[in-house]
Amino acid sequence: MDTKTKIDDTSTSAKRESANGMSNVQRIILLVIGDALVFLIFAAIGRRSHNEAVGLSAFLETTLTAIPFAAGWFIVSPFIGAFRRGLEMHPRAMVQRTLLAWLAAWPVCMVLRGIFVDHGIPPLTFAIITLIANTVLLLVWRWPFSLFNSFKKRQAA
Repeated sequence: MDTKTKIDDTSTSAKRESANGMSNVQRIILLVIGDALVFLIFAAIGRRSHNEAVGLSAFLETTLTAIPFAAGWFIVSPFIGAFRRGLEMHPRAMVQRTLLAWLAAWPVCMVLRGIFVDHGIPPLTFAIITLIANTVLLLVWRWPFSLFNSFKKRQAA
């Protein structure tokens, strides 16, 4: 492969990555930050519903509560394609992939929660609430993110 071909391949790749105005690294960073915030919000809501301390003073405790959920998600979801390039510009595909990834990650999260927090099997009602609440929270953030990028891509075209 000559140098010109190598440069052309690199510039084509860069164009593909910036079709929605952000690089692949930026896209992944935004998704990771958004997903991490989802699990922090879930933990804060849960702590508040159990009359436990929330807010800045209890941020460390809230973070520790969120870790099993975030860890399970970040361990499983990349293998299911939740961070796949192009997904951020296709809202329907984002919803489908997010649902599939969360369904696959949820049991891992429950096992991690059982090992590190409950020291046993979490109650069934908690597991069901976790499944539903995190599904909603992930979709409430990921679907608009994808929808916004889809609109941005259409406007640029």
